[in-house]
Amino acid sequence: MANVAVIGAQWGDEGKGKIVDWLSKRADVVVRFQGGHNAGHTLVIDGVVYKLSLLPSGIVRQGKLSIIGNGVVVDPWHLAKEIEDLRAQGVEITPANLIVAENAVLILPVHSELDHFRETSNSGTKIGTTKRGIGPAYEDKVGRRAIRLIDLADPDFLKSRIENLLQHHNALRRGHGQEEADGEALFAALSEIAPKVLPFAGQVWRKLAEARAEGARILFEGAQGALLDVDHGTYPYVTSSNTVAGQAAAGSGVAPHAVGYVLGICKAYTTRVGEGPFPTELTDATGELIGTRGHEFGTVTGRKRRCGWFDATLVRQTVQTGGIRGIALTKLDVLDGFPEIRIATGYRLDGTEIDYFPASPAEQARVEPIYETMEGWSGTTKGARQWKDLPAEAIKYVRRVEELIDAPVAILSTSPEREDTILVRNPFAD
Repeated sequence: MANVAVIGAQWGDEGKGKIVDWLSKRADVVVRFQGGHNAGHTLVIDGVVYKLSLLPSGIVRQGKLSIIGNGVVVDPWHLAKEIEDLRAQGVEITPANLIVAENAVLILPVHSELDHFRETSNSGTKIGTTKRGIGPAYEDKVGRRAIRLIDLADPDFLKSRIENLLQHHNALRRGHGQEEADGEALFAALSEIAPKVLPFAGQVWRKLAEARAEGARILFEGAQGALLDVDHGTYPYVTSSNTVAGQAAAGSGVAPHAVGYVLGICKAYTTRVGEGPFPTELTDATGELIGTRGHEFGTVTGRKRRCGWFDATLVRQTVQTGGIRGIALTKLDVLDGFPEIRIATGYRLDGTEIDYFPASPAEQARVEPIYETMEGWSGTTKGARQWKDLPAEAIKYVRRVEELIDAPVAILSTSPEREDTILVRNPFAD
């Protein structure tokens, strides 16, 4: 039985939470391997809505081990609150079913404050971040001045790490015209939160090695989407981590061959939050209708998502960079009732047809999508659990998507409910 890595194949918000939750029924361990609490996942289980942004989606299932890997940046205050909120909904969370990598980097108030300073400044490029400190925390990780979860267990060492960190941050704060951060106040805040999060700290790499030796099935849960990857996405309008499947190994402490089957998640249309290029964006009534029917507002920020037709060129590219072997196509029901549906099959750049999305921001801004128009369907796909329940035109649409992206649809989601899913191919059996 293969392990499975789940990644977003677009700009995030593809419905990974539901798919990961659905797959976690067949998994023993669920691992988050990158990102932070900027990744919103909404799960609807038996009519109960669970909103997660840091904890793995498997946490709502009894008998599953949830892991936050070393590739994730962790806000300890948010972690404690998310645990508290889920417990209030009846979800049991203890060190027995949740482990956080002891070498995971912490997101601190100075990180979210720096994020805010940059995004609200009148100078520089506005990326459209969630202002939650994700990027600045990764910067400190690469700069070797970050504070990690395990550092909370050694107060004397923690003080020295804070001093080193603030030498850098206070220089930045002065440059933004802000007061310097108080090292003693930060130490006090971290000392107060430490007892709430340290019990979950552990050697994730060792636990995953033991799980693999026992034959456990592991589900690696990505955040955001491949088009927001810091290397392969629409730079500079990207997140601050690698979101492709290759990060599953490095971000959790397993060998690359342990990752197994890569499942990409994408909507039957396209959405994006924040700034950056979006070739198929619809700013008309059709775009508004898709957004309204799809409830396209961010789980974390509540920001309205930009909506557009399915872009097969972009997804085909993420299939290649992400090593995606199968696709979970979500929100097909949002397209119910459209008389015509369009798919972007390529682009026109300065009069020349191309079959890829260029890396140059200037060229990205100039590309024009080349559309193929398909007949829509008047019937409903909502709640369908078998192929025979789908209108013929909907099946044709799915098959055409498969052809254009060079990857099969392994799972088809027809509503937010867990069981409203058509399983074409079981990734764990591959």
